[in-house]
Amino acid sequence: MNFIIRILISALVAYLLSMIMKPHIVIDSYLTALIFVIVLGILNAIVKPVLVILTLPITIITLGIFLLIINVCMVLLAGRFVAGIHIGGFWWAFIFGILLSFITSAITRPQRKRN
Repeated sequence: MNFIIRILISALVAYLLSMIMKPHIVIDSYLTALIFVIVLGILNAIVKPVLVILTLPITIITLGIFLLIINVCMVLLAGRFVAGIHIGGFWWAFIFGILLSFITSAITRPQRKRN
């Protein structure tokens, strides 16, 4: 149940970010954002680990900064797979991916229990 709530929240955040970044990031509807988040999750589960392993030397040399490039590639690839999404380029995908990650993490982080 918690997983479904996180997906719904991520889709809402993606849709709202697309409204804020309107000319550069366009998502047609909330349903499109939901499909985009699901595709992005699948890509992050299957393709991203392979890319991380293949680019391990570059990642080590750049002290992990190259992982941001991989994240941008995942956002761009998910945008290509889902109809109804337009991403205006590498830097807009970079900004969108960073904001999506931070805002979703801030909203869905687990609450600490008080003693």
